[in-house]
Amino acid sequence: MTTLYSVPKTASFDEAERSRVISAYDVAGARAKGQLDDIVAFAAELCGAPVALLSLVEEEYQRFLARTGFDLEQTPRSMSFCAHAMHHHEVMEVPDAQADPRFVDNPLVTGEPYVRFYAGAPLVSSEGVPLGALCVLANEPREGLTRFQRDGLTLLAKAAMGRLDDRRTAREQAMAEAEARRTLEASDLKFRTLADTMPQMVWSTLPDGFHDYFNARWYEFTGTPVGTTDGEGWNDMFHPDDQDRAWAIWRQSLDTGEPYNIEYRLRHFDGTYRWVLGRALPVRDENGRITRWFGTCTDIHEQKLAYEEREVISQELSHRIKNIFAVIAGLIAFSARGKPEFAGIATDLRHRINALGRAHDFVRPHSANSRPAAAQNSLHGLLQELFEPYQRIDGARLSVTGDDVQIDDRSATPLALLFHELATNATKYGALATELGTVRIAVTANDDTVSLNWCEQGGPSVAKPTTPAGFGTQLIEMSAVRQLGGSVNRTWNDDGLIVDLKIPKAAFSR
Repeated sequence: MTTLYSVPKTASFDEAERSRVISAYDVAGARAKGQLDDIVAFAAELCGAPVALLSLVEEEYQRFLARTGFDLEQTPRSMSFCAHAMHHHEVMEVPDAQADPRFVDNPLVTGEPYVRFYAGAPLVSSEGVPLGALCVLANEPREGLTRFQRDGLTLLAKAAMGRLDDRRTAREQAMAEAEARRTLEASDLKFRTLADTMPQMVWSTLPDGFHDYFNARWYEFTGTPVGTTDGEGWNDMFHPDDQDRAWAIWRQSLDTGEPYNIEYRLRHFDGTYRWVLGRALPVRDENGRITRWFGTCTDIHEQKLAYEEREVISQELSHRIKNIFAVIAGLIAFSARGKPEFAGIATDLRHRINALGRAHDFVRPHSANSRPAAAQNSLHGLLQELFEPYQRIDGARLSVTGDDVQIDDRSATPLALLFHELATNATKYGALATELGTVRIAVTANDDTVSLNWCEQGGPSVAKPTTPAGFGTQLIEMSAVRQLGGSVNRTWNDDGLIVDLKIPKAAFSR
């Protein structure tokens, strides 16, 4: 039991802060609906007391949110026992108010209802701010409550705070929703005003994708009556060849929440179809749920036509460059016929040019019909293209495993020269010189470096050359070290040559 003259154990709180917290609670509603009456009734029965009160201590008065055995709805704070009890961590008990200096002259002690015994459990908000107390009173002194009664009174006080907190949460939520509606209505008006002044077509949908808004620019562009493209009517405005694709991409965005991005042909008010870039992003609430989609349509018809013209020119130029490689290789072969002593050199040079031609053909701009099967930015795809002349029908002679790495036209040339020389040397002196020999290329990509391991097996025994490096070896060094900024390490084993290449990842693609 608390000592007779206990001192509050918590620091005092600023009254302005207490007033702010108290105002957040719907205390009037709780009192009017009698939601706390059963708690005070049970407290009185539990403690065998004629009076039980649930008080809220304000700056000048204490108000009783629920009461039994007591007629007054409030009393001045200066007369409040609960103003002391609310600062305690546990039940505060006053066995005999006439023997307690704090209350001996209190009008509630000297007059009606002649309080002698008091016990109060503090009511504390979720912020830790003391609000009041759940108390029981008697007009006869007592030794105190039993342990069971103190624990019960504490639990009832917490239950009362739970109900008050529920009402506070509901009230705050209702206020937030009302404010959100006002804000949304104001924002919607601003949005429509702003959207109608934009040069782009702007649209909006509900979370399920139902189109419920198009700005003035949309109707000016399409020439359709206002409201006729709401819902799913927008898809009818697309070119028939684009409708299924646009609908599939839009459904994927709705299912995944990913941004919507597509180029399609949109019917103009003059009956023609113009290329448009459509984009949309979802708007999410604080829980991550999509509340709306906002999108734009941008007329890109002229840019699209110009791009297609540039693509045609680029493809034609690249095709002619490919033919130039073939012409140069043919000229070398033709010139070597008259000088047999240069036949070996000419053959090597022609093969190198052919390798460069294959690399160029792999990464050059293509039409839809001429594009390679493999992705044109794939290191695996480039190597498979380069190794095709050396493969068996089953493709098991040279294999590429491990990570794929993005390449571009800048790195394709040194990579083609590098691996062409390795394959040519393996054909002349290494694993590919025998029918059963194989080469395994393993690619390992790290954050900054790409490791390529060339491993020959099943060929003749090889040994480290004792003569100065030939042109092919120098070409490998030039391609790997000078052009790609990497390093080359060779190991001559009885089983075959192993070449370890380490190349900066940035060298593969801009």
